[in-house]
Amino acid sequence: MNEPTQSQPSAFMERWQKVARRIRVPLGFLTAALYLFEWWRTPTHMKAIAASLLLVIPGVWLRGYAAGYVKKNRELTQTGPYAFTRNPLYLGSILIAMGFAVALMNWVVALALAFMFFVIYVPVIASEERFLRATFPGFDEYCRRVPRLFPRFTPASSDTPAGSFSFALYLRHREYNAAIGAALLYLCLFFLRPALDLLVHRLH
Repeated sequence: MNEPTQSQPSAFMERWQKVARRIRVPLGFLTAALYLFEWWRTPTHMKAIAASLLLVIPGVWLRGYAAGYVKKNRELTQTGPYAFTRNPLYLGSILIAMGFAVALMNWVVALALAFMFFVIYVPVIASEERFLRATFPGFDEYCRRVPRLFPRFTPASSDTPAGSFSFALYLRHREYNAAIGAALLYLCLFFLRPALDLLVHRLH
């Protein structure tokens, strides 16, 4: 997984990578709508919701931590969380998605999230890596030291100066939106749904 892939993608895969970049945001909204629909029709599992925090909180933290290091399109970030995995932002998103799938205990949502990752985000990651390889001469060497997604246990050595977390970068990337979104969804899971269930029960 650490070895760089330098072969050119097929014409179909290249076209699909472009499509995936364009549709990932609207498809994300559709997936969120599906989640809310299934949330409405699925019984509440408080233990599952509580357990999901073990995935969602680290995911939100990792995305925020990575956002404070990355300087998109300006430099090849290799320090902080990028010394453990080349895609900490996507890894954080996976943890968040897995957590909310656990919270709902719904196989339809789990399949939709898996579809989103394999059909949309895998091609997007490949497309972004092709751009990084063409832009930064040291990218192949970085690939040999740091895995694409699942992290190393120890940080990879690097010739670049050790970076530090920048709160200004965190704000510039608006990564606080992930924390706000997760908090709002948990408010719905913990409080709104039980309140609606109680209201419906009383009306009947």
